[in-house]
Amino acid sequence: MSELIDERIRRNAAELKLPALAEHLDELVARAEEAQMGYRELVDLVLEEEVGALEGRRYASRLKLSGLPHRKTFDEFELAFQPELDPKRVAELRSLRFLERHACVLLLGPPGVGKTHIGVALAMEALAAGYFCRYVTLDELIRDLRRADQLGSLRNRLAHYCRPQLLIVDELGYLPLENADANRFFQLVNRRYGHGSMLITSNKSIAEWAPLFGDEALAAAILDRLLHKAEVLTINGPSWRLRGRLDQLKGGGTEQESA
Repeated sequence: MSELIDERIRRNAAELKLPALAEHLDELVARAEEAQMGYRELVDLVLEEEVGALEGRRYASRLKLSGLPHRKTFDEFELAFQPELDPKRVAELRSLRFLERHACVLLLGPPGVGKTHIGVALAMEALAAGYFCRYVTLDELIRDLRRADQLGSLRNRLAHYCRPQLLIVDELGYLPLENADANRFFQLVNRRYGHGSMLITSNKSIAEWAPLFGDEALAAAILDRLLHKAEVLTINGPSWRLRGRLDQLKGGGTEQESA
């Protein structure tokens, strides 16, 4: 009889889309018996398990759709390696209050100092908090918007990039934009202004951005929207990648000398 009841519970749980109950029935019953739970406590336990499983699936979906290039976190970032980076300002970013204010974050500094790492780590924490995020390099974004414009679907593509609460645009500053591309980027910034946050990484200081957009008036309009209520962090420190490479070279030299 017990086996028939278990089978019926699992079947009904699957029909009602309660996977945690269907998959962990024996474990849940054992926990309830061990704790001598009452009926309400058992129902509460089952519902808590289902909510946890549902949020796990939602998080996995948000993570998959984010397009993040890797899944590095702040646990893997050595703040001591960048002594000019104020831990209090990093902690403020990690509070995610900038998302509540629809403010932007600008991470500036030379290549290799950890701008992308910080951006991805913030996105990982935002995803865990229930926010939708999207990562794209500036080159990928510009090519995507240009292609959409040629196909007559620019409005829809701009709407696509306006959906996530946090849009990360990586690697601004390596190449200047043509006027039409800069205009499409402005349209995106303008649409998101006041409605969603952008996190932009750049190897150029803000004073050097105007030539990137080819037109001072357009650059001023873009910066006006990005800088309003923005958090700006400039990292002028050593390169993580160069440190790793130097360590490898030192290791190789030691091996040769010992040989």
